[in-house]
Amino acid sequence: MSFQQGLSGLNAAAKNLDVIGNNVANSNTAGFKQGVAAFGDVFAASLGGSSGTQVGIGTEITGVNQQFGQGNITVTNNPLDIAISGRGFFRMSDNGVISYSRNGGFSLDKNGYIVGGTGQNLTGFQAVNGAIVPGVLTTLQLSSADLLPKATAGATVGANLASTDPILPTAGFVATNPATYNFSTASTAYDTLGQSHTMTYYFNKTAANTWDTNVYIDGAPANGAGVSTLTFNASGSYLGATNLVKTAALANGAAALSITMDYTKMTQFGSGFGVNSLSQDGYASGQLSGFNIGSDGVILGRYSNGQGQKLGQVALSNFTNPQGLAPLGGSMWAEAAGSGVPLTGAPGTASLGALQSSAKEDSNVDLTAELVNMITAQRVYQANAQSIKTQDQVLQTLVNLK
Repeated sequence: MSFQQGLSGLNAAAKNLDVIGNNVANSNTAGFKQGVAAFGDVFAASLGGSSGTQVGIGTEITGVNQQFGQGNITVTNNPLDIAISGRGFFRMSDNGVISYSRNGGFSLDKNGYIVGGTGQNLTGFQAVNGAIVPGVLTTLQLSSADLLPKATAGATVGANLASTDPILPTAGFVATNPATYNFSTASTAYDTLGQSHTMTYYFNKTAANTWDTNVYIDGAPANGAGVSTLTFNASGSYLGATNLVKTAALANGAAALSITMDYTKMTQFGSGFGVNSLSQDGYASGQLSGFNIGSDGVILGRYSNGQGQKLGQVALSNFTNPQGLAPLGGSMWAEAAGSGVPLTGAPGTASLGALQSSAKEDSNVDLTAELVNMITAQRVYQANAQSIKTQDQVLQTLVNLK
């Protein structure tokens, strides 16, 4: 049976060389995972034979095991390139047929869908009006629609009002006369059409620790006289304010503004007047100018008006036994009986790794090690060939006996 043993060794060594050659050929393939040939010995069944003297009949390849170790991560200039740091696979859909990949080289098709290099759609959790809808997996599509304007509904003023300033008569306030108020500052408010309006605050001291605040929008008083009364304690800390809701009718076709003021960041210390913060929650319409993908897979759109809005979230899937996945080629795998069911969720949760945008995961093939393995496999092949040659010489000797 030596011929069979040597022949099985030749076949197994040739298969091992195929595996090594495939690894070397894919050393530059993004997301590729190296394979390792697993060998097993073969015994012939015999009746009545002694197991202590039974000789095997060779070897065989019992499988090619995928090694899902982490590959190096290379930075790119494409914001849609995504690398997985840790465990998990991108979940891809080809008209509903699901496969899994570690190749994070993505782009947008003409309809705004995120697709891989072989055309499958990347799946995840879609966003509705800037809010991620968890638990509902779908193909990810980035909307290029303008961000709708948002009318200002709240505004915050943070400033220090100098306690050393003189008290001014409340009846004498005139917005166009700086002598009738102590301080003023201005910010911007937006209406339902996204048009900006100038919102001016006038502060005049009416008593110790008491200030009146007049709010004007586009030069006209808001909410009638628009007067709020701010009070402070003896330490200069804010106590409270009245008449916080300011309204203003507009002549440009937009709905009337209704803005709730927040003066909780105001102080009254002995130092001079100074504005520390001015903010409001409205904005004009904006066009999509770019996007970022966070480590949690959230795709955040950036708009020309300075705002950001969530457009979706990349999902990852993991398996109890990744080596049980069925390879499909193209750095793709399919669920199989040996892999277990996919465990899908947001990156960074449970056993799922984190994402890095503008980066790709390289092949995890160690080229130096594979070249050494190739030399070893070549020697094994030669040794099995020598085994066949030696058996042939033994048979030739028997044939030549006289």
